[in-house]
Amino acid sequence: MSEAATISPGDALTELILVMFRVNNLTLTWGDRLVAPFGLTSARWQILGAIVFSERPQPVAWLARDLGANRQNVQRIVNDLHGDGLVAFEPNPHHRRANLVVLTEKGRQAYDAAIRAYEPRANALAEGLDLKDIRAAYRVMVALRKGLEAEDGSP
Repeated sequence: MSEAATISPGDALTELILVMFRVNNLTLTWGDRLVAPFGLTSARWQILGAIVFSERPQPVAWLARDLGANRQNVQRIVNDLHGDGLVAFEPNPHHRRANLVVLTEKGRQAYDAAIRAYEPRANALAEGLDLKDIRAAYRVMVALRKGLEAEDGSP
């Protein structure tokens, strides 16, 4: 009998989620070491990336929503980034109290340095992996994220 016939989809998903937890922890540790020379952590780098990839400056609540993260945690990290001169706050024309978060030049330099360090490491990690498998894993992660968001009522 094949493995597919002996394991339920729920059990297979549980195995995937358990591996995902471990990979997430390893990825955060790996990222922390990678970006430490630039005064960043994985969490700070992730928020800088959200700022870089947003179409326009956003308040903390929107950054948290886009990241699927807790607003209070994002606020704490943004405050730390602000204290280190990596982000600045600008007035929000649509909301008096929810300032917009923007990168400073120092923040852009730190983010760019992190990306320069990341790209060769990501390419090295991808060696030996089949592109079709990477894309399949991506599709599974997106489907899982959407299912969890629907269950949670998230956007």
